[in-house]
Amino acid sequence: MMFGDRCDEAESDRILGAAMEQGVTFIDTAASYCNGTTEEILGKIMQGRRDKLFVGTKISKSPDAAWIHECLDESLARLQTEYVDLLMIHWPKPQMNIFAMMEALNSVAEQGKVRYVGCCNFPAWLLAHCNSVAQANGWAKLRCNQIPYNLVERGVEVEVLPQAMAEKIAITVYRPLLMGVLAGKYTPGAPLPVDSRGYNDKRVVDWLERFGDSLNAFARFAADRNLHPAQLAVAWVRKSPGVSHPISGVSSLRQLQASIDAIGVELTDAEYAELTGFFDTAVKEESGGSFVGLRRATDLVAA
Repeated sequence: MMFGDRCDEAESDRILGAAMEQGVTFIDTAASYCNGTTEEILGKIMQGRRDKLFVGTKISKSPDAAWIHECLDESLARLQTEYVDLLMIHWPKPQMNIFAMMEALNSVAEQGKVRYVGCCNFPAWLLAHCNSVAQANGWAKLRCNQIPYNLVERGVEVEVLPQAMAEKIAITVYRPLLMGVLAGKYTPGAPLPVDSRGYNDKRVVDWLERFGDSLNAFARFAADRNLHPAQLAVAWVRKSPGVSHPISGVSSLRQLQASIDAIGVELTDAEYAELTGFFDTAVKEESGGSFVGLRRATDLVAA
């Protein structure tokens, strides 16, 4: 989503080339990023290497059947490709026509314009409902769910991640660095850099105020192990049950390399638990007997 926003076509090309040289194959984008400019840049810089990439894009604005067909065709034109490997519904909307949406997604898959279909930001019940409609009609099922997840935003641990493990739904994670808060980009209590993404975002200010002590402990933990905080944040997401992989949004070669280096960091179970304990962010519920624990258990279904 940074291509065409915080970096131009030349830098985007350098980023893609460097990523592919180090084994990166999956590109995640969306029709709405920079009003289509991101897809246009990708379409240009992917020429000659499209067959080495797994490209996912998203249907933005509306999940209506007619818009799915129209938006996908526009994305394919901008991306200069005949198909995308993964097509996702970007956001659920009130009063969605699930039958028509799943029928349209199946249609574009049957036409060869899409290899797999998925969604972003769907609660577990909605994904399950969509797939029950698909199964009843012999249509393509939603194979992934893209969600925000990090040491602070952890609500998906209650239902989404256990569902993914039980039903073999791929989980791609955005905001693993919490908009830079977990990357050491900001110092609790200090002014925000004026050129940062968080400068005009109230969420960043709120997170820094609420979790200042936790962030300081997190930074010390990283320093003690000679790691960058971003490496630690990504390593925590990667070790979390049910996560397929984190998504890194980068606008420079330096940021790209930091993200790739993070993939090599492996946490022990004890380190994972200690990091999690720094942040009092698990979803709190009334006891409800044994139900609360069972609701987020990941080991109730045999592999």
